[in-house]
Amino acid sequence: MADPITELFSAPLTVNWTLSFACNFSCSHCYSREEVAEELCTADIFRIVDVLAEKQVPFINFGGGEPLIRQDLFDIAAYATSRGLNVSMNSNGWLLDENAARRLKESGFKSVGISIDSAEGALHDDFRNRPGSFPRAVAALDALAAVGLKSTMSAVISRINHRHFRDLLQLAREHGAGTVYLHNFKCSGRGFKNREELDLSPEEWKAFYVEALAVQKETVDLDISFDDPVIASLPGYKENPLVKGSSCGKLSLHLRPDGDITPCGFIPLVVGNILRDDFDTLWYDSPILNKMRNKEATGKCSGCGAFSDCLGGCTARSFAVTGDFCEPDPHCWK
Repeated sequence: MADPITELFSAPLTVNWTLSFACNFSCSHCYSREEVAEELCTADIFRIVDVLAEKQVPFINFGGGEPLIRQDLFDIAAYATSRGLNVSMNSNGWLLDENAARRLKESGFKSVGISIDSAEGALHDDFRNRPGSFPRAVAALDALAAVGLKSTMSAVISRINHRHFRDLLQLAREHGAGTVYLHNFKCSGRGFKNREELDLSPEEWKAFYVEALAVQKETVDLDISFDDPVIASLPGYKENPLVKGSSCGKLSLHLRPDGDITPCGFIPLVVGNILRDDFDTLWYDSPILNKMRNKEATGKCSGCGAFSDCLGGCTARSFAVTGDFCEPDPHCWK
């Protein structure tokens, strides 16, 4: 059955925006490290901000690549803020000292996320392929706290940390991050190439989520967030999200450095270009988006009682592994 949420919103709630694929890291799981695209000038980026403001998109989140590599990031954020958009970003933390944190706050950022994948420095550095990245990331959290800018912490769950995620929660407490995002492994880009080494089995994913959801329920001093629709197939799962299944293409879109729109950063299918195409036409009529919004149960999803809640799990992961939006999520344990 189709998910009716697209009739409720005239635009995405969030645009995840990759200003540049350039990065000073070479992470083992990165979806974008081997991507290339022409980068827009500042003036064209302002034109995109105008489109998003006109469409009343409430949130922009800058990712990458490393956003701080672009010298005009602060000007872009200040302009977006002046147009009424709420601006956030994700960073590896290497370039985020107290001066950068102060400039981020002055330019209007509402929050900044720092990626830390293990509370053990050597494991984090190895996963990120950058010696010394752990102390720089922790120092970035401290810098954000020093200037009073809200910080979050993000970890990609994989073989290096799924049994020790509580240590990440404690690290967040010690360095002032009020929210911890425990992201599912996406199998895109380098994540696909290194899947056998880093990804969990379906049974391990189930065990992780059962434990992590129990910890979330008993934790009052931190917000613990997940972004994996396959959780909805767990017995007794009571969350009531705005949409069922993947939110990409329904509540969010992704912008590449050249202005091309994709459903999310992990699905490299271009819907159109925000500077050349009519946004409403893309949003409402795109065959790609509409196929994602109307997934059909195939394979083991056919006849599964959980399909109406999880809608086949993560669409990006299904597409990366099988080439088909409607195939069952390879992480599914049912």
